[in-house]
Amino acid sequence: MDYNQVILITGGAGFIGSHVIRKMLIQYPDYLIVNLDKLTYAGNLNNLKDIENKPNYKFENIDINNEKDIQDLFEKYLFDGVIHLAAESHVDRSISNPGEFVKTNVVGTLNLLNVCRKNWVSFEDKCFYHISTDEVYGSLGETGFFHETTSYDPRSPYSASKASSDHLVRAYGHTYGLPIKISNCSNNYGSHQFPEKLIPLIINNIQNNKPLPIYGKGENVRDWLWVEDHANAIDLIFHKGRIGETYNIGGHNEWTNIDLVNLLCDIMDNRLSNPNGESRKLITYVKDRAGHDLRYAIDASKIQKELGFTPSLKFEEGLTNTVDWYLNNKKWLDNVTSGAYQNYYHQHYN
Repeated sequence: MDYNQVILITGGAGFIGSHVIRKMLIQYPDYLIVNLDKLTYAGNLNNLKDIENKPNYKFENIDINNEKDIQDLFEKYLFDGVIHLAAESHVDRSISNPGEFVKTNVVGTLNLLNVCRKNWVSFEDKCFYHISTDEVYGSLGETGFFHETTSYDPRSPYSASKASSDHLVRAYGHTYGLPIKISNCSNNYGSHQFPEKLIPLIINNIQNNKPLPIYGKGENVRDWLWVEDHANAIDLIFHKGRIGETYNIGGHNEWTNIDLVNLLCDIMDNRLSNPNGESRKLITYVKDRAGHDLRYAIDASKIQKELGFTPSLKFEEGLTNTVDWYLNNKKWLDNVTSGAYQNYYHQHYN
């Protein structure tokens, strides 16, 4: 079959990537979607079990640090576009092992850029879309928002590696004319998220009657966005966003960590028929993360005005849907919380 477009999505077996791939496969049956994933601890092909046999889907187990393998892949598929999601993403892990984050997030991105530049003889109708994070902007006080023009001020090895890759992507756009787009998104939540992240961690621990670890006093503030809404925004930017532009994606939905955990506890108590307040008894305050940013908040007015994007769900509704998914997919949680992850959990949260 001849396809209208052949799209490479890196990191497609991860949390956000699996939602993006599922959306693209369903919405664009005339596209061939190729999923490149190294399958590290957070890459889980079970996330895509329901669509793995679709005729317009291919999976390639490749590390973006191997430029030759990426080159071979480009020669095999002749890609029209790249949606680059592959990244090491957990701040705690970056503090323990910053070198891995530089390798994957910086060098891996550089490899992809080089291969695109080499293989796209003409840049017409091509697109390299780089997905990044709001953490590159640093930390806010009690007021203000991150704008697309906010100066970068990364505070962790993770955010520094993402800031570096953002700069490389823009440099390739400016220097070589590579058709690039970038988005910086706030915290995501939803199904299939690896349970080192706050929301699935809390859900899993409540189910197993374990302590709920909260850094410091739980006063750090994050803006939360349902992952399906992020996938919708990525679709909009890839197809309609302007070449060379950056778009901030946010939920207009700020919560302190402790307020979020309390809300999660109440939803879980309701779903598990626990007495009111039962899960809140599990809350345990632990030593704060090194260099923990106080507050992130996104001004998402640009993507709203230019592309018409707005979040589709209120947070309480999205959070309830998320809780229900994890409760109905306990086998998935049990599978991903076994083995090496348990050692990591004890190292960071005990």
